[in-house]
Amino acid sequence: MSETPESAPGQGAGRTPMRRRIVIAVAIGLAAATALGTAAALSAAAPKSDTAGQVGRSATSGADGSGAPIPGATPTGTPVAAASATPSPTSTAAVAVGKCGRPAGTAPAAKVTEVKVGVRVTGYGQEGDTDPLPMAIAARPDGGSWLAWLGTNGKVYLGKLDCDDKLVGTPTSFTGINLQDVQADASGGVVLLTRRGTCGDGPLCGGSSSPCNTMHMIRFDNSGKQVWERQVTNLSGSRQGYDDGARFIWWYQHHGRLASDGKTYAAYFGVAITVKNGNCVDIHEGDRMQVVNANGSLASGHRDSFEVGCSHSWTSRIVWDPRTKHYVMVCATDNACRIAQPDPYRSVAAGKCDGTLFGGDLVLAKSKGYWTAWSQGGKVRLEHFTTGASDKTVTTAASSSHPHLVSYGTGRMLLAWQSGSSMAAQVYDAGSGKAVGGKLTINVKDHNYQAFKAYPDGSVAYPAAGSGNTSIRIARVLPTR
Repeated sequence: MSETPESAPGQGAGRTPMRRRIVIAVAIGLAAATALGTAAALSAAAPKSDTAGQVGRSATSGADGSGAPIPGATPTGTPVAAASATPSPTSTAAVAVGKCGRPAGTAPAAKVTEVKVGVRVTGYGQEGDTDPLPMAIAARPDGGSWLAWLGTNGKVYLGKLDCDDKLVGTPTSFTGINLQDVQADASGGVVLLTRRGTCGDGPLCGGSSSPCNTMHMIRFDNSGKQVWERQVTNLSGSRQGYDDGARFIWWYQHHGRLASDGKTYAAYFGVAITVKNGNCVDIHEGDRMQVVNANGSLASGHRDSFEVGCSHSWTSRIVWDPRTKHYVMVCATDNACRIAQPDPYRSVAAGKCDGTLFGGDLVLAKSKGYWTAWSQGGKVRLEHFTTGASDKTVTTAASSSHPHLVSYGTGRMLLAWQSGSSMAAQVYDAGSGKAVGGKLTINVKDHNYQAFKAYPDGSVAYPAAGSGNTSIRIARVLPTR
């Protein structure tokens, strides 16, 4: 019973969210189913299989095979030294820090810089969660940035920005059909991207053939050159997309995010799940988290990784918590229609499957626990939780389907959302959840699924569409005292 969407799960021209439920088509008839600080500790356990009882897909097991790279994708180069620790979101100073040391003001102020990248950048399109992600940014420990963007020629580009958010040097590129995220450390960083894969023969139990793509981490050095690459899906020469046990990237929601503990990198993303059903296979959808070591090998058996977590998952978000030494994740899922923690399922906030349920971002709270932003019916909430159910809900004044949340200096966080042709933002206390000061206007165009990133000096930055198709605007909210 191969899954096909009831309607395209993106945004229409009016940016109205469309229905997220998946319709499962069976060969005979139709049936519906709802279906970076210190090193992370490693366990000796085998990779986890699917959590039993998740509605809307079969719980499958068997050989994961995610450690096998596709031909030509084996790690190359010498092992990378452990990366220097990037300050955790709650420990970034709201004063001049590092090489850049942007001065702190008494109130948040936004600065927008146009970056001419010299090649065509993929446009926003419908901004749906199945559409390509145009750009992403990463904070370097020295306060500069790595800027990644998706070209229109099957390549993902990577350029270095200085303290003034200006491009320095010559960008490099990697083969890729979709950009997901980029993260940085003292030795370089990692970009997460999608490449073309092979479906094979199947046959599917129902539905029509779709792309069977692969997700990869690309490790680069401080010159932007590739050091190694690692596939974090599990297709190979002997396992194609329509083979039992395959984990691949189909056309529907598949965006992903990166996090790092300083020695490993973790990728959390939407994934397709192939399950044998008699003489044919069913394709289900969920999410997957894989951890990769500094030398490019999979951290098999990492206690936070899993083969499949949330069922019918979208807006997958991840953060490293140096206090608990765990990677922490949340998803939006139509399994009980909620914001949840995956593997095992733990509800954070109850929602409704009415096509308006979306997760925002995930950050560390001031002392313990986490804040996540999410939206239902266009109303943005902030939810505080530690493990499972929220213990504090903040109903904000923001009206948006796709909120952004980022740690902002010491003990604060910044919520941002689309407001007309620009963005609006509000600072909140990362302990109490109370609003701090007034709203801020950020004069760039919002994108539903792009992310702000926190910097060592307490500023945050966001990449946005430029004035033309060969430029990108960097919106930076400067630090405050």
